[in-house]
Amino acid sequence: MQYDPIKKSLGNIFNRTPWLRILFYHLLDLLLLRTWHVKKALRSWRKTEACLGPARIPNPGSRIPDPGSRILDAGSGFGQYSYFLSGMSHNLMVDAVDVKEEQIADCNSFFQTIGRTNVQFAVADLTTFSKPDNYDLILSVDVMEHILEDETVFRNFHQSLKSGGMVLISTPSDQGGSDVHDHDEEESFIDEHVRDGYNIQEIQEKLKRAGFGKTKAHFTYGTPGQIGWHLSMKYPIKMLNTSKLFFILLPFYYVIIFPVALLLNFLDVKVKHKRGTGLIVKAWK
Repeated sequence: MQYDPIKKSLGNIFNRTPWLRILFYHLLDLLLLRTWHVKKALRSWRKTEACLGPARIPNPGSRIPDPGSRILDAGSGFGQYSYFLSGMSHNLMVDAVDVKEEQIADCNSFFQTIGRTNVQFAVADLTTFSKPDNYDLILSVDVMEHILEDETVFRNFHQSLKSGGMVLISTPSDQGGSDVHDHDEEESFIDEHVRDGYNIQEIQEKLKRAGFGKTKAHFTYGTPGQIGWHLSMKYPIKMLNTSKLFFILLPFYYVIIFPVALLLNFLDVKVKHKRGTGLIVKAWK
């Protein structure tokens, strides 16, 4: 199933004016369950960062702390997470990188238009990108399943973080991530993935081999999330891949589905899952 062309088509529709794009971001925030989990983790990081301040530095007297935290949005896509992060505080400086030149140019133009000066976009390949001891947080949302050389990227993340910094990763798990265990499909629902999902222990072991001292991971997309994902994402995308005429029917479909999807997303975030098709992974330098 080709997922990127659908995302691009939707992006083109909502990219006609700045307020439409902001509306698009808010709709993604509500509809995409991974955004609920990622934002929860980001708010927790921000709260901890604000409380600890210079104390998070092993030897606070060894250097002057930066006036604000610096963040890398590693695989920024449409820029929705950079938009959220740059809006949390003017003291948060965001570097956003992606391999797609068209998206980077588009994001730079949009963020300049709305006056978000604390975020900059640049074209970069995560397998070669490294800025030693530069970031307090690295965010990677639904990126690592697209990159074959994942341990190279993890080493670059480790090198780019300051001491005490954290990487936050959202990615499919091997418990049915990318919907590979659906009864009528043998391959990933999303063709662009190079791996179907990570084992919860495997990804933490890879991060530790890359140099990270502490890791923590938990499942997302439990039973409520999986039902919601099928209703709000899989079925609409399958329809749109069949025919673009379904764009006309999509608003009517979501009038019915949207409230149900919101409730399922809420339940998924609140419940601790013994297994799930997604992972939130944290690792500290």
